[in-house]
Amino acid sequence: MKRNRFPRLAAATLAALVQAVLAQPASTIVYRCPGNVFTSDRELSAKQANEQGCKVIEGTPITVIQSRPPAPRPSGDAQAAAVPRPGDTRVDPGAQRARDTDSRRILEAELRREEGRLADLKREYNNGEPERQGNERNYQKYLDRVADLQSGIARKEGDIAAIKRELAKLPP
Repeated sequence: MKRNRFPRLAAATLAALVQAVLAQPASTIVYRCPGNVFTSDRELSAKQANEQGCKVIEGTPITVIQSRPPAPRPSGDAQAAAVPRPGDTRVDPGAQRARDTDSRRILEAELRREEGRLADLKREYNNGEPERQGNERNYQKYLDRVADLQSGIARKEGDIAAIKRELAKLPP
């Protein structure tokens, strides 16, 4: 007759589980105090926690993430050598002048292009009375197009102002 090993295995597993539960320390009460300070009942009594305005956190597992301590900062001359300053990494004046010239040329071309687009939009807008198109038999479609033209003009004017601000930042 064959014996079933399952009851023995189940009993052994259950015994190990009970032993593990009994070995765990009693649960602690965690308080959340003003300023997002978390503390436990080992540090504060219930009366002290109540006086400080702390609230009990129940049923929420608390996860503590250990961070690495900050790296030691070099001091004195070692710090000056380790951290380059913006003035120490200067670009050759000729190369910087070439970059500024290129930037100015690109921004001026963009400014001309945007001013041309703005002129086209204003021409089409026709002081708020653009010509109706064939597909605008419905008056609402016409009004929608007029509103789109108005917002397009405002957007182009904002783009032009931004380009002019960028140009003003560049050296002459």
